[in-house]
Amino acid sequence: MGERLTATPPGVRLGPLDLIADGAARNFVLEMRAGRFHGFAVRNGEAVHGYVDRCPHMGLPLAQQLDAYLTGDGGLIQCSWHGALFRIGDGACVGGPCVGAALTPWPLEVRDGAIFSA
Repeated sequence: MGERLTATPPGVRLGPLDLIADGAARNFVLEMRAGRFHGFAVRNGEAVHGYVDRCPHMGLPLAQQLDAYLTGDGGLIQCSWHGALFRIGDGACVGGPCVGAALTPWPLEVRDGAIFSA
């Protein structure tokens, strides 16, 4: 117990799509029997992209402030520790200390107006 997990089972309901404003991100912490999962989701219209909240550079959570995962213009995911930049659509690092690496995907889907793990 207390282990930090890197995946969740499919079908976990996270909440309504409008829990996340379009063009914004939100942190999710899920307590499960095997441990705790830390992830975040970025909304782009009706689509949601999810990632494990762990920078491939040093293994730290990306945001130092709650839900602060995006650059000022909302165009990229940014690690607040060392400035690594990641594409929202695929998590690939495109700038900073871990170019060529990528965020670990957290598969999410939108069904009937709600966000679920996939």
